[in-house]
Amino acid sequence: MSNRSTHQSAKQSVQALLDDIRFVNPQNYEIVEAVRTLVRESLALDAEEVKYGGILFTAGVQFAGVFAYQAHVSVEFGSGAKIIDPYDWLEGKGKGRRHLKLHSLEQIKEKQLAHYLLLAQQAATAP
Repeated sequence: MSNRSTHQSAKQSVQALLDDIRFVNPQNYEIVEAVRTLVRESLALDAEEVKYGGILFTAGVQFAGVFAYQAHVSVEFGSGAKIIDPYDWLEGKGKGRRHLKLHSLEQIKEKQLAHYLLLAQQAATAP
């Protein structure tokens, strides 16, 4: 499969997931779309792909993902344990991952998601 068709296939998968989220929970769809826009505006995004039931983001390395659940949207950071949490919003106690729970569009700004995205990308590239 060529890179172009692989890219098209990945885009279709992202769109299919977004369509499902919109159908099940329009508010969570709006939050997911706002997170995707923020990621694109904040970092030089290389790719988005559907994996583990969410959308994973790559900017040099895979550094974060957004997942829609019934009651919230979670932005997950694979190397989140390396992040020094300046605002004390990160949740999780595992070896590596941390996440932010978003219950509304307003929480994207309230919980300083743009800053956490930069920290997550830096953490994912750190040794």
